[in-house]
Amino acid sequence: MADAVIPPAVLRNLSDKLYEKRKNAALEVEGIVKSLAATGDHEKISIVINLLTNEFTSSTQANHRKGGLIGLAAATVGLTTEAAQHLNDRESGKQIVPPVLDSFVDQDNRVRYYACEALYNIAKVVRGDFIIFFNHIFDALCKLSADSDPNVQSAAHLLDRLVKDIVTESDQFSIEEFIPLLRERMNVLNPYVRQFLVGWITVLDSVPDIDMLGFLPDFLDGLFNMLSDSSHEIRQQADSALSEFLQEIKNSPSVDYGRMAEILVQRAASLDEFTRLTAITWINEFVKLGGEQLVPYYADILGAILPCISDKEEKIRVVARETNEELRAIKADPAEGFDVAAILSIARRQLSSEWEATRIEALHWISTLLNGHRIEVLSFLNDIFDTLLKALSDPSDEVVLLVLEVHACIAKDLLHFRQLVVFLVHNFRNDHSLLEKRGALIIRRLCVLLDAERIYRELSTILEGEADLDFASIMVQALNLILLTSSELSELRDLLKQSLVNSAGKDLFVSLYASWCHSPMAIISLCLLAQTYQHASTVIQSLVEEDINVKFLVQLDKLIRLLETPIFAYLRLQLLEPGRYTWLLKALNGLLMLLPQQSAAFKMLRTRLKTVPSYSFSGDQVKRTSSGNPYSQILHDIPCGSQISEDGDVNQDVGTSNLHNGINFTSRLHQFAQMQRQHRMHAKVQAQSRNSSASSSKDVQRSEEPGHQLPLDNSEPPSRSSRKGPGQLQL
Repeated sequence: MADAVIPPAVLRNLSDKLYEKRKNAALEVEGIVKSLAATGDHEKISIVINLLTNEFTSSTQANHRKGGLIGLAAATVGLTTEAAQHLNDRESGKQIVPPVLDSFVDQDNRVRYYACEALYNIAKVVRGDFIIFFNHIFDALCKLSADSDPNVQSAAHLLDRLVKDIVTESDQFSIEEFIPLLRERMNVLNPYVRQFLVGWITVLDSVPDIDMLGFLPDFLDGLFNMLSDSSHEIRQQADSALSEFLQEIKNSPSVDYGRMAEILVQRAASLDEFTRLTAITWINEFVKLGGEQLVPYYADILGAILPCISDKEEKIRVVARETNEELRAIKADPAEGFDVAAILSIARRQLSSEWEATRIEALHWISTLLNGHRIEVLSFLNDIFDTLLKALSDPSDEVVLLVLEVHACIAKDLLHFRQLVVFLVHNFRNDHSLLEKRGALIIRRLCVLLDAERIYRELSTILEGEADLDFASIMVQALNLILLTSSELSELRDLLKQSLVNSAGKDLFVSLYASWCHSPMAIISLCLLAQTYQHASTVIQSLVEEDINVKFLVQLDKLIRLLETPIFAYLRLQLLEPGRYTWLLKALNGLLMLLPQQSAAFKMLRTRLKTVPSYSFSGDQVKRTSSGNPYSQILHDIPCGSQISEDGDVNQDVGTSNLHNGINFTSRLHQFAQMQRQHRMHAKVQAQSRNSSASSSKDVQRSEEPGHQLPLDNSEPPSRSSRKGPGQLQL
């Protein structure tokens, strides 16, 4: 039947190896189909098309397949306006277009080329009727855009441009059906496919009747992925497409910010610099435009912004900081979806960042949340408290100061204040380097933020019952040094100076005394500061051999040097009235006697005491002694059995002299002695433990030495030159 429609000679030429013969045969097929179409004989036209499909395009011979493709294109040209009804047979699944599409995956590159050429000619004829095959054609073109044969690629590009023209002028194109196809291919890495996809996105976005912006979340991630492509051209095309979409977002009244925000957050952490910059720029615009839509995504956005604040690229840092400020300025409520816990978690996580700027901004966020949502933040305090405490060890002073501000804000409540100080002491106990390197900074700043007296009272209460005596001693010495030297604690020092005349000063003195007992030098310093000179002298006299060790002398050296600073100017001026401040002289003389004579501190204190004028107690006339030690006469002139009060008056009533302004100094001295007894016992236990360990190791060593013998005479004492007294310093 087919032979009756198409002459055998035409069929032979259609499968000839020469292109010219196939072309001429196709022209004859075109004429035959045109004649049949003119008479309306569509049955015979179907026979011709089926013949070309079954006998040619499905043949195992490449030339037959080529002839079949050119024949189908010719038949379509011959049908002209009536071609639509022969494009596809729904029952058989064949007719003109399906066989051509199947040929796009042919193993022969020339067959693929002719398939592109055939479909191009078919599309030119049918135009809009062609849209029903769009998804199949798009899929085929996507593959052909990366074809290994450059001629096939070139033919595919020509076909692609024609298909784009047809789609842009058609009202039958379905964007809803197309988007899944696009999304499926957006993460392909082949550069030719990427160019192909970006081209289609750009073209479709230019069509007014197609809402590509509404489907942007479906392929936004793919576009961002292309920003890091090795090809400059692809990066440029992707950036151009993204810029166009961002402009549309600014002008659009309705945008799905949420889904896109999730994508942008991920891309802001990209290793590619350009991708990060583009993502953070988009986030910046979203924060300005998004409004309530973005409230549930604030935590994710913050998680993307904070690392970028420390980015190596300045442009990224600038945009990130601007975005951070915009985000922090927005007033949002938990009732609107503002997730305080999530944002707090992000800020806590970024406190561990290696970058200082990021850690600083994380702390600013915690502070902002505390100011705006205090109750919610405190409900999650257990989740962040340990991290905040660890941040006190941060190498950056600025970070530490900000952490302290956050702690101070939390500690406004009495419960949290106590918790803060307890945890702080715990950290100092576990990390002595923190106390050594940052102790002064931390304590001084907290004293400014939370009231110095409150801080010192709480610390003293905790340290009074401290089980680790070595740590307690170190901690008290540190607190004492801060008290004596820091400008932030000047009011506390002034209050302590009034201990004998002011009830508030007395209460503070008694409160600190209990824990200051851990350190003899701290107690002596406290007494000198509080002007309880008689008690200072009594404490000095109560010291025993074990108390005066190297550590004590080091602390004493520091105190002597501090006596020469402006803080103790009042004490030095009191030395001008030796008759009134006799116990001060006695206390200083006691300290002098404890110092090694060749030490710098001894010479410093002796020089100071030599300048003290001498007064007689027997009359009003001032007598300058001829002795080289002008204050020695005063000590001898005190009547036997008399007690000198703290202000220097002679008091015969011994029973009342130990009670000044309600301070029972006898009880205080007992408290100090008891604490020092505990320290001495502790030191002995430690020494015995060390000696036991040393003896064990020596015994093992000796047992391993062959022929070990005792010396012949072990009764001879060591030479004088080889002996050193306990606590003797090498000066």
